Amino acid sequence: MPSPAKSPVAGPPPWIAMYHSVGDCSDDPYRVTVSPGRLERQLRWLVRRGLRGVSVAELLAARDRGEGRDLVGLTFDDGYADFVASALPLLARWQCTATLFVLPGRLGGDNAWDPLGPRKPLLTADGIRRAAAEGVEIGSHGLTHVDLTRADDTLLKAETVESRAVLEELTGAPVSGFCYPYGVVDRRAVAAVREAGYAYACAVDPGELTGRHALPRVHIGQDDTAVRLFLKRRLHRWRRRPVEGLR
Repeated sequence: MPSPAKSPVAGPPPWIAMYHSVGDCSDDPYRVTVSPGRLERQLRWLVRRGLRGVSVAELLAARDRGEGRDLVGLTFDDGYADFVASALPLLARWQCTATLFVLPGRLGGDNAWDPLGPRKPLLTADGIRRAAAEGVEIGSHGLTHVDLTRADDTLLKAETVESRAVLEELTGAPVSGFCYPYGVVDRRAVAAVREAGYAYACAVDPGELTGRHALPRVHIGQDDTAVRLFLKRRLHRWRRRPVEGLR
């Protein structure tokens, strides 16, 4: 008689930090920017506590081995051009890596989805390839930054399937990670991302959803000093649901 199927093991949620732009914070209505100086202080805080920032793929692989308690996932959404100029050198200085979620349907464009501005340029194909060559994991943020929970079936497929295909052709490497635009997600979006072949996907607060395709993240901004980082890390385990499929 076959043994009953076991439920996926649910472990504590990994700590995954969500960044966006690294540059001038003087005009930042959506709080998506940290200055290079603040980012460096935040990376220093991690390292001095025996932690290391890595890509989400590396973090999940370590967790699968029962390791990685000293790893923090670093993610940068939208693929702003300032990532190469401002974030890459700091990541290298502190021996960290990261995952960069980009929009292949807006290469060389700007953040037109933010009506209040300011306009921020996005990476070109060459910029994305440079980041990948420096050891950064490239993931998809969809094609054009639309809310997948409001997309029809055709648009949902384009934003998930086509964006992955374009990025794999651009980088010449597999693309295993996805990030839901605006951080919003529902069961239909999760199913579409899983069916498109992604190994994992990041949200912000996925609510009742759990698993590798609904990973929670913590917003990190310009106001996050050492004390705030400590509290955000400590509270993350208490406030987030266990993640199915992770140890």
